[in-house]
Amino acid sequence: METKKQQDKIEKVMHEFKEGKLKSGKGGVGGKVISRDQAVAIALSEAGLSKKRNSKK
Repeated sequence: METKKQQDKIEKVMHEFKEGKLKSGKGGVGGKVISRDQAVAIALSEAGLSKKRNSKK
C-alpha cells in the first residue's frame, strides 16, 4: 500500500515516460527509457516500493 507521496512520485515518473523525457541510470546518463516495464520499475524504485520486505511468520 502506497502513501500519497509515493503515489505522486509514481505518477510523476510515468508522466515523464509518456512525454519521452524519462532517462535511465544515475543522473539520466543511461539514455531514454522506451520500455513501459522499465518505466514502472524506475517509478517503484524511486517511490521506495521496490525494496524487499521481511514478513513476520
